[in-house]
Amino acid sequence: MPRKRGAPKTKEGEPVSTLYAPDPGRNAANSFVFGTRSARRYCEGVTGISVRRARTSDIPVILGLIEPLVQQRILLGKERVALYEAVQEFRIAEDEAGDPVGCGAIHVFWEDLGEVRTLAAVDGWRGRGVGHALLERLESDARDLGLSRLFCLTFETAFFARHGFVEVPERIVDPETYAELVRSPDEGVAEFLDLSRVKQNTLGNSRMLKHL
Repeated sequence: MPRKRGAPKTKEGEPVSTLYAPDPGRNAANSFVFGTRSARRYCEGVTGISVRRARTSDIPVILGLIEPLVQQRILLGKERVALYEAVQEFRIAEDEAGDPVGCGAIHVFWEDLGEVRTLAAVDGWRGRGVGHALLERLESDARDLGLSRLFCLTFETAFFARHGFVEVPERIVDPETYAELVRSPDEGVAEFLDLSRVKQNTLGNSRMLKHL
């Protein structure tokens, strides 16, 4: 969400280090829905973070954020073209200077169901509200899309639990919806369905869900 003085430009090519799913801790901003004007002012006042829609010029930054996590086998690698195709799903967190400090995305699975994807933050911003601000914005966007459930596949169960996610069993859709979803070529959908061909990608991860 751009600030009143206009959305700052992304600095392409700037080296970015990462931490996965930053832990913002508990603060009074949790009582607001990020994306409303009052909540956004409050969050910026506490953390100096704003969240906006991603632009195509942000793709190099997103790649820089996620590549170390790919090397650590925390996230699956994505081709640059796939990120450009999905740029509308991404949100970028920025500090007061307009520098990118994190990213996150929401991918729609079905009529009422979506997934939080690629939540990452710049090293040094852990515990300063980046993950909280991004997740609140993604939840707000999910509601605007008509979604009522958000799924995530994660190692960071404590972070997501603090934001209302709970661990769920493997099958959380009815057989008819499963039969439709299994036709999707998306790897994330295959992981959600826990298909055998992607089980190596999900080892050690927890399946979590939040009702919005």
